[in-house]
Amino acid sequence: MEPYRIKVVEPIASTTREQRREALVRVHYNLFGLRADEVTIDLLTDSGTGALSAAQLAACVSGDESYAGSRSFLRFHRAVEALTGYPHILPVHQGRAAERVLFSTLLKPGHITLSNTHFDTTRANVELNGCTALDLPCAEALDLDSDEPFKGNIDVARLEKALGGPEAGRIALVIMTLTNNGGGGQPVSMDNLSRAADLCRSAGVPIVLDAARFAENAWLVTRHEPAYRGHSPRQVAEEAFALADGCLMSAKKDGITHIGGFLGLRDAELARRCEQLLVATEGFPTYGGLAGRDLDMIAQGLAEVTEPEYLQSRADASHHLARLTRAAGISLVEPPGLHALYLNAGRLLPHIPPHQYPGHALACRLYLEGGIRSVELGSLYLGKEDAQGRPITTAPYELLRLALPRRTYTRDHLDHVGEVLARTAESADRIPGYRITEQPPALRHFRVKLAPLPLPPTQSPLRTGVPRPAAARRPAVEETTTASAPPDPGDDGR
Repeated sequence: MEPYRIKVVEPIASTTREQRREALVRVHYNLFGLRADEVTIDLLTDSGTGALSAAQLAACVSGDESYAGSRSFLRFHRAVEALTGYPHILPVHQGRAAERVLFSTLLKPGHITLSNTHFDTTRANVELNGCTALDLPCAEALDLDSDEPFKGNIDVARLEKALGGPEAGRIALVIMTLTNNGGGGQPVSMDNLSRAADLCRSAGVPIVLDAARFAENAWLVTRHEPAYRGHSPRQVAEEAFALADGCLMSAKKDGITHIGGFLGLRDAELARRCEQLLVATEGFPTYGGLAGRDLDMIAQGLAEVTEPEYLQSRADASHHLARLTRAAGISLVEPPGLHALYLNAGRLLPHIPPHQYPGHALACRLYLEGGIRSVELGSLYLGKEDAQGRPITTAPYELLRLALPRRTYTRDHLDHVGEVLARTAESADRIPGYRITEQPPALRHFRVKLAPLPLPPTQSPLRTGVPRPAAARRPAVEETTTASAPPDPGDDGR
């Protein structure tokens, strides 16, 4: 059972199918555009969507709103330094601000950053500085179905080759994302992190942690890495921070707060330069764009997030929804992590090619069917097309992420999600693909506009009994189909 009881409740939306259909049309089939009161179960993100504890609310009331040197900052600084060991702590309003401050200070045009996987804003902040972000995921990450426990690892052999290769002089930073959000929410082993840190030290290249989900990574290490069985999540987390030169942190995840983050560094000179940019763009170094109450709530959240009972409840919720997903006949990235499930939309919808965005098509149908909001992590997120809409690159897999907000939904809510998944899978062959009608130049998935495409006039795999393909990997380029009038996305042919 959940290791807490509920003190405050909030109504959730109850909408009709027709209302949800009209909402999809109004927002041009981009679920980011939906109003919160149009969503029944919101699994769009686990960022800033968790429930606060009574202790966090108590800390909020005692927040000191002094502009400089507040008591709240001192409590925040002590909590972060005790966890990370970094002497230089700069608060920011959220994780992407920490990325911007560090990258703008450290990177120069032409530099390269390496990572197990850069997530969307990390990559964008690297590229906005005229640099190149390269991902080096481990080979095990390519098998979505295996039970390999550490698919979030960086490929150490490729990292060593890059750090000693002809482009080594351009490599300015290695970023280890814990857990690997862009790689299916998979954890990084301590052995892998230690070996990567040793290579970086030998090459004189700083290594920093994207530590948004450091506690969940630590929990999975205690469950699956033999050398760390019997360790507490807090002990594993402290050791992970000790291996790196600094960290970027979105406290909206494993700080269990609604806003906030920090940049932690060992290097005093780099911290001084980052602080200059912080003052100009975020705020004075003892508040960094946050209210004192936010700093106090982060300090308390960082204490609560490594509690084994809390992390066990996160794992239980994830595993329960994973069982419901498999029972519905939908594949997911195995083994499931803690913060999200990643559904294999490409396998469920083989009739939709990558450049018609099967992950997004599944997201739209889940909303239409049951008011569930989620997000695609496939070719809409990672792919590129030319001016005529023809695909240039596609994602290696077409995934849909169901993120799990912290301490927010009960088992009954997850059961509703499972029921909607089952109904959706039954009519998967009648789900249409989508085309882009308008998009911004960067981070397009946030503001893109789309429209549904007609279904192809072929027999569906579900109705003919033809088995679905064993993997969702697609060719790099496929022919684009064109059609006239888009279908009703709710039309399942019945």
